[in-house]
Amino acid sequence: MLTKHQFLATLARWRNDAVVITTMGTVVPWARFSQTPLDFASCDSAMGHAADFALGIALAQPQRKVICLNGDGSMLMTLGTLVTIVQTGAKNLILCVIENSTYEVTGNQPIPGAGVVDFTGMAKAAGFPRTYTIDDVATCERLLPAILSGEGPVFVTVKVAPDEDAPPSRRPDAQAPYLRISLAESVRQLRRALGSDQ
Repeated sequence: MLTKHQFLATLARWRNDAVVITTMGTVVPWARFSQTPLDFASCDSAMGHAADFALGIALAQPQRKVICLNGDGSMLMTLGTLVTIVQTGAKNLILCVIENSTYEVTGNQPIPGAGVVDFTGMAKAAGFPRTYTIDDVATCERLLPAILSGEGPVFVTVKVAPDEDAPPSRRPDAQAPYLRISLAESVRQLRRALGSDQ
């Protein structure tokens, strides 16, 4: 089975100048593979809103790809976002749901519907024009270039083995560099990287 780290390493090779929004279980490990001002850790408020934030960036920056690395538990909390994304027609948004069937950062408790929920099926039903499921390294290597190069909105379920990365938190000694600064400074840094003062 694919590991989260294998997927993130592959994505880091192909992301080019895309904005990458991480949340919960992807925040800390993503920093092992990428450390640019275009990386943003969405870990400062209630779970489930990374996809909303990524959609806002995609609509404000239509010329740039935006990748959201959402968790399966987080996605369950805001399923309506799937319909909103499709309705906006954000052609530059790629929403990845990292499916490990657990709330990883709170102790790997099973999510509701673990092993039964079909995230890709829900995205199709919501109207996503392109949907994919990745569950092994070979499929990841084969599909990611096409996923990242075509028009969206795109939905990708990434099935990975459960992991035990530490919960993300902002503090001066954080392992991930983008967690060493405040949320306000993170936003300023992303705005500068996007060439926007809005």
